[in-house]
Amino acid sequence: MMMLVQDIRKIDAFNERMRSLGYDVAGEWGIQGRRLFRKGGENRTHHIHVYQFDNPQIKRHLVFRDYLRSHPEEAERYGRLKEELAKRYNDTSFYSKAKKAFVQALEQRALNWLNKKEEDA
Repeated sequence: MMMLVQDIRKIDAFNERMRSLGYDVAGEWGIQGRRLFRKGGENRTHHIHVYQFDNPQIKRHLVFRDYLRSHPEEAERYGRLKEELAKRYNDTSFYSKAKKAFVQALEQRALNWLNKKEEDA
């Protein structure tokens, strides 16, 4: 889930409340200007990404999502990779590093897809 806010700095005031609801407060977790809250431990059942409304990362996430929705075969490949890596790595940072190259290539295909769509419009 992605949430957009006017001022990202104000989100930190909700950290204790999110913890009381069972969320892990992960801070930026590698993306400047984001706040990440996770629930479900290693099962990773809930992710809340919070961005300030003008953060350039928002577009990247939405294009990625839209590309996967429009390309179910890519979504399936990505899902299989995530399942395999989740079984292999108990640590989320190792899991994230292991899928990084795949995700970067997928993001590039998504951006190319968007650019072509915009050119054709």
